[in-house]
Amino acid sequence: MELTHPLVIAGPCSAETEEQVLAIAHELKQTDATVFRAGVWKPRTRPGNFEGIGALALPWLQRVKKETGLLIAVEVANANHVKLALEHDVDILWIGARTTVNPFAVQEIADALENTKKIVLVKNPINPDLELWIGAVERLQKANIKNLGGIHRGFSTYQKTTYRNNPNWQIAIDFKNRLPNIPLINDPSHICGNRTGIFDVCQMALDLQFDGLMIETHTNPDKAWSDAKQQITPARLDEITVDLRVRKSNFEEEKALKNLNKLRSEINIIDKQIIEDVSNRMKIAKKIAEEKKSQNVAVLQPNRWSKMLEERIKIGTDLGLSNQFMENLYKAIHQESIKVQESIVKK
Repeated sequence: MELTHPLVIAGPCSAETEEQVLAIAHELKQTDATVFRAGVWKPRTRPGNFEGIGALALPWLQRVKKETGLLIAVEVANANHVKLALEHDVDILWIGARTTVNPFAVQEIADALENTKKIVLVKNPINPDLELWIGAVERLQKANIKNLGGIHRGFSTYQKTTYRNNPNWQIAIDFKNRLPNIPLINDPSHICGNRTGIFDVCQMALDLQFDGLMIETHTNPDKAWSDAKQQITPARLDEITVDLRVRKSNFEEEKALKNLNKLRSEINIIDKQIIEDVSNRMKIAKKIAEEKKSQNVAVLQPNRWSKMLEERIKIGTDLGLSNQFMENLYKAIHQESIKVQESIVKK
């Protein structure tokens, strides 16, 4: 079925007070959001920050559902969280990125949710590990939990970029390809870490045919007790969802489809040439390795590598390619070249 409008899950990073929760929910009722999210248990990266109200906030969410009709969603990290969420009739439970990374914790949650008909969403792990993400989904499937979905919230990196968490879209695409029947929701708030990029990330997600969005919203974002920089107002959420465009998955006009196929054919030819060129490059790397071996020279030449990377990035940027893309591309090529040369030297 063609997606005409994405599912919109919205609400504050943290439930702070009953008044705050209800005020946000009533404003969200006037938007495209149909699910109200709020963090109840909020373990932070470092201690000393606000870590959530806890179970005391669950009755507030029940009031949200009663007064607005919105479904309610919370994050759970252990069996006790699950028990309390079920007792308070929470509609959607999601497993956070720090929990997904731990198979022991995921299994505990799966056991506590066994045979439930509740909707359970699994965020990608904080590290870029597709198998770990899929493994968490499979643990829940084995517990006979049928209403499952994934949440793409980006991946932690040592070297920070323009994103708080690098989206690494290819992993999300691979998740969709591996689990085509599992809906995938994008979390632009945690990817961006700020308000300014949220629209663009949302549009990218829809262009990649994601099924929904989870966006952190607050009536007074600057005063939020956690993740203030990445939250937006319900009014801004409304503007974003109005401006977003859901693309059709296929061309309908024969002429447009013909043009697309022609362009794709051109890409296929170029890709084949790229692969052949990279293969030839690796053959030269093998010859370099033989020379290094004969002279007992180390495989890695840091000065040569630094200078080459700088030159390649300059060439790429002059041709309209981004610094980040060129750096990632040549790091991947260099890593493979090192691997090839090591195999020769060690023989």
